[in-house]
Amino acid sequence: MNPALPALPAAIDLNIDANRSPWLDGAPEPAAARTLPGDVTADVAIIGGGFTGVSTAYHLSERFPDKKIVLLEARQLANGASGRNGGMMLNWINGVDCKDPEGTQRVFKATRGGIDLIEQIIKKHSLKVRYNRDGCLEVCTDNQRAEHAHARAEKLASWGIPVRYLGGEAFRERLTLQGGVGGILDPTAGQLNGVDLIRGMRGVLESRGVEIYEHTPVLSISEGAACSVVTPSGTVRARAIVLGTNGYTPKLGYFKNNVFPLHSHMIATEPLSPEAWARIGWKNIAGFSDDLDRIAYGSLTPSGSLLFGGGSNAAYNYLYGNKTAYPGTPNSAEASFQAIRERLGAYLPDALNLKISHRWTGTLGITMARVCSMGVRGEHKNVYYAVGYSGHGVTLANLAGQVLCDLYSDNHEPWQKLPFYQRNMAYIPPEPLRWVGYQLFTRLTGRSPRKVE
Repeated sequence: MNPALPALPAAIDLNIDANRSPWLDGAPEPAAARTLPGDVTADVAIIGGGFTGVSTAYHLSERFPDKKIVLLEARQLANGASGRNGGMMLNWINGVDCKDPEGTQRVFKATRGGIDLIEQIIKKHSLKVRYNRDGCLEVCTDNQRAEHAHARAEKLASWGIPVRYLGGEAFRERLTLQGGVGGILDPTAGQLNGVDLIRGMRGVLESRGVEIYEHTPVLSISEGAACSVVTPSGTVRARAIVLGTNGYTPKLGYFKNNVFPLHSHMIATEPLSPEAWARIGWKNIAGFSDDLDRIAYGSLTPSGSLLFGGGSNAAYNYLYGNKTAYPGTPNSAEASFQAIRERLGAYLPDALNLKISHRWTGTLGITMARVCSMGVRGEHKNVYYAVGYSGHGVTLANLAGQVLCDLYSDNHEPWQKLPFYQRNMAYIPPEPLRWVGYQLFTRLTGRSPRKVE
């Protein structure tokens, strides 16, 4: 332990009984919730009040100010993974291994544009959103992996991608991890408080006439030239609908055999000063992830709390029957949170002495190849969707709003050559094979089941 850092009793934590993420701390107070008052008609009904739904409402309302847009959220805006995540705004598309210059440049341009767009929206509307673009590191955990990463970074740089490999002192000036031997720095990546963004954008949407109804779960959807979206308090009839529900989408009857909800557990430490974090080993970086199959990742908030997750099978759970709520969390996931804390301590030993301020669980939408899909479907081509971000949703779900707005405008050309466009997602067996297969594979291999395409 670093003697310059006062020890804190590891067994004494702060109030962590609630399944609450630290993104809520200091966020704007939520507006008074309104439920759907009865039957309404709309041009577009958006289901889901996270990044995908809010971003789509933003772009549609900007491009089509005369269209009536209704957004339905089962609980509160940003209640799902958009408000319960690690916060890193990352480039690339999970599951896509870019091997040629043209395809690599296309993917990076799209995701870099997505991050730029988030920043532009914040600035355009003077939103009070905590974010930074201090860069993120992909950390190498042994010398052989570091050699491969170094070669990959040089190849990407030769293709015009602004990443670089950091080793030795240059790496340690950013991050000092036990077992970390180097890493690829993406200086264009960063961290975003999604609750700040979504609650800030609400005012923009409502000023444009978007009708937002919370505590209004969707019970069923009937497709047609006009779709019927049934809720407990009324039905929305709309010429088009948007599925902005990611890991919750199978509950609506869509992509049951292509997307499954995975529960991702995370912890946050008490806040410390930058000087204290520098002594622990965290110096000048927004976030990092490692290069192991069960990726460990962390990011530092503006208030000085370290968010950390992953690192082992224990950090994730799949529940039988595609359950989207982890019952009793955080107390029911005690073993998971302890495993995450131990992984954090393995990388940053002095962090074991810190109090834990938050423990929470977010529901991810996972595909077998880890590649998301964005497109339009249905007999009348009026059901728009973006699902399966597989852990990269902070960037991709915000980008999805622009993509779906273009598809609604019948402008497919900008996105047709990207891996997520109208992607056919791999088949996932139904229950009980799904649950049994997941449990067996993860326990026998220590890895996450996936299909390499």
